[in-house]
Amino acid sequence: MNIWKFTFLIFMLLISLCSKAQRNVKDSAISTPWVGVHYGANLPGADLLARYGFLNHVGFMAGYKTKKQWFYGLDANFIFGRTVNMTGLFDHLVDDKGNITDVNGDIAKVFVMPRGFNANVSIGRLFPVFGSNKSSGIFIHGGVGYLLHHLRVETQDQVIPQLELDYKKGYDRLSIGINTHQFVGYAFLADGGFYNFYAGLYAQQGFTKNQRTIYFDQPTVPVSTATRLDLQFGLRAGWFIPIYKRKPKDYYFN
Repeated sequence: MNIWKFTFLIFMLLISLCSKAQRNVKDSAISTPWVGVHYGANLPGADLLARYGFLNHVGFMAGYKTKKQWFYGLDANFIFGRTVNMTGLFDHLVDDKGNITDVNGDIAKVFVMPRGFNANVSIGRLFPVFGSNKSSGIFIHGGVGYLLHHLRVETQDQVIPQLELDYKKGYDRLSIGINTHQFVGYAFLADGGFYNFYAGLYAQQGFTKNQRTIYFDQPTVPVSTATRLDLQFGLRAGWFIPIYKRKPKDYYFN
């Protein structure tokens, strides 16, 4: 299942929950679970900048907001991009004409792209200022989680023996570790309906380690075992649906 199918399924799940998300919140703060999807636009920093350029985050969040405006949540994100700042990865596979050839001797196309995943637990708070109701306002949260990132090597339908199966692991720079994150923004909880969103500034600090023992493009250079500092910072915006219990119907008797 690719990321777009996954996002579509989450979107349809949220739509199916809309019928439960009809409750007036104008007069008082409420406690409610919520689920949502979000997108983040991020720039890398520190050690991560030496590998990748601009990175996208697409993910979902599930959490619970209390009447006292505390928020507890979980989120997971698929990380992807198109820009790789590393050079010379496949120089040793290039022939004297400057080409990489496949098993049939045809000129091959090799693509490398940043890919990753992270999952976090979060705690935060909502401060009801500049809002239309007591459940909208400044929204902050932070947390800790798991981070994985690597280079995806694609040869499409061509077969390049040096880049097939486990040989890709010699180039993928797989790194795994923990991460912390912070978010500061605004959350809007509609008085009724499903026009609920949050948006703001996002920062992430990854403390990862290389998982490979050799890089095939640098076989004589020892792979560092030091902890990496993988920074990301940018913008995040999301749409969420609070899941309310239905109010009991009023009955009138003559």
